[in-house]
Amino acid sequence: MDTTFTIGFIGGGLNSAVGITHKIASQMDGHFKLVTGCFSRHNDINIQTAEYFNIDKKRLYFNWKELLEHEKDKIDAIVILTPTPSHYEILEETIKNQYAIICEKALVSSVDEGKKVKQLIHKYKNFLTVTFNYTGYPMIRELKNMINKGLLGDINQIHIEMPQETFIKVDKNGNPIYPQPWRQKDYDIPTVSLDLGVHLHSLIYFLTQKKPLEVVAIQNSFGHFKQVVDNVISIIKYSDNMICNMWYSKSACGHRNGLRLRIFGTYGSAEWYQMKPEKLIVCDNKGNIQIVDRVSNLVEVTCLPRYNRFKAGHPAGFIEAFANLYEDIADTLQHYQQHKDTPVNYTFDIDIALEGLNLLNTINLSAKEKTFIKLEEVI
Repeated sequence: MDTTFTIGFIGGGLNSAVGITHKIASQMDGHFKLVTGCFSRHNDINIQTAEYFNIDKKRLYFNWKELLEHEKDKIDAIVILTPTPSHYEILEETIKNQYAIICEKALVSSVDEGKKVKQLIHKYKNFLTVTFNYTGYPMIRELKNMINKGLLGDINQIHIEMPQETFIKVDKNGNPIYPQPWRQKDYDIPTVSLDLGVHLHSLIYFLTQKKPLEVVAIQNSFGHFKQVVDNVISIIKYSDNMICNMWYSKSACGHRNGLRLRIFGTYGSAEWYQMKPEKLIVCDNKGNIQIVDRVSNLVEVTCLPRYNRFKAGHPAGFIEAFANLYEDIADTLQHYQQHKDTPVNYTFDIDIALEGLNLLNTINLSAKEKTFIKLEEVI
């Protein structure tokens, strides 16, 4: 596609975890141009970020509501990059002002907020997509193609994990390393679930399209910050008799981001590990084991030009995966502008985001009640 969409950031300052990543990824393939923003509630960081991103001073705002007021009908979409607890207030105003919206995960902090966002989206007919960037890795998309073609047979098990060491690690003097203040508090859904669990749900949905039905879980606080949950283990029953073992943690020493996926079917299995993102280990029920990369003769997706900015042997990584998702967002946004609907292929809409919040909320309830709990239907 030749279209370049103009976007504005709310949040995403130089001191944030995601701002620079979204800036690079959104513009890597030329589909988006950042032209305006309110990047931080701290004026100095706001100004520094605008200068770093080469934003016209006339289009830098010190209040996000002023941005929404003055940029209406001047840009194609707003990108929301503030901490999750602030999302609902910003989403509500952005939807009412008729902007198309690209929102960093998690969409909001609770199922109730998610329901309200869905009602607003249906009322105002906005474009809304949520960025679950790990689905942008080429080998994840190759795996999706294999599953869709039935090469692994009927999927019966998924074992997925995302261990990190953030809340248990210490600095060189042995002192705890404090996260951002909003991450030191739990909400209706524990923050670790909003940070990590949403990604695991998005990957399972992306690969299988199966629906979570029932959950049993335990939650712990093993790290330095006892007021928050930092370790979650759950068993989830999905539609079509698929079972998932899910673990995510911020108190797992030795893991920077140990995202790993193992998926098992009646004909074979596959394994992917984010620390080695170019490799997919595929096994069949005849005992054969094969390592697949972008130039293997098995691939049908990762050989496409869009996944080969560099030749195989020059590893693509996290930001390239994010850029792949932004290209999909551009395609979907273009379709929305032309047809006023939003087909979901590689992107994530309000229904998928709300399903994820419902799953994480049920995990939290199960851990408290120490029993299997069925997911409530979310309208």
